[in-house]
Amino acid sequence: MTEPNIVLARVDNRLVHGQVGVVWTAQCGTNLLLVANDFAAENELQQTLMSATAESSGVGIRFWTLKKTIDMIHKASPRQKIFLIIQTPEDALILVKGGVKFSSLNIGNMHYSEGKIGLSNKVFVDEIDKQAFRDLIGLGIEVYLQELPNDKKVVVTNDFLEKNK
Repeated sequence: MTEPNIVLARVDNRLVHGQVGVVWTAQCGTNLLLVANDFAAENELQQTLMSATAESSGVGIRFWTLKKTIDMIHKASPRQKIFLIIQTPEDALILVKGGVKFSSLNIGNMHYSEGKIGLSNKVFVDEIDKQAFRDLIGLGIEVYLQELPNDKKVVVTNDFLEKNK
């Protein structure tokens, strides 16, 4: 099996939207958005909406379940510069444990909901999210907060998670 050319892996609970489809894609020079999400892989309306953003950026887009991503990403052509978009840190952990390799994970947006605390003005987590971050860090993945490419990169460490309770 070959290693896929994943140029950016990002958690964003909105999946594909303007920042992802335009700003990050241009910054990273990607030519394929791969949405690894069970719901989006089965929902034609979601795919239509997200595809419009990708098409405006001139990149391809695929919608795969987590399992299909684990099973198929190793077959990607080396010329594919993949931007892997994941909805939750738990899904990122499933992918990594399934053999999908990336060295860092950008955390862009995780909406607030009851019981979540803010790590930044765009990233809100609960204990399940924090544990997924800890597990990813333990597996050698650099986890960092960064909404836009020009924003300051904030590396998530175990100490950082402890300070933000």
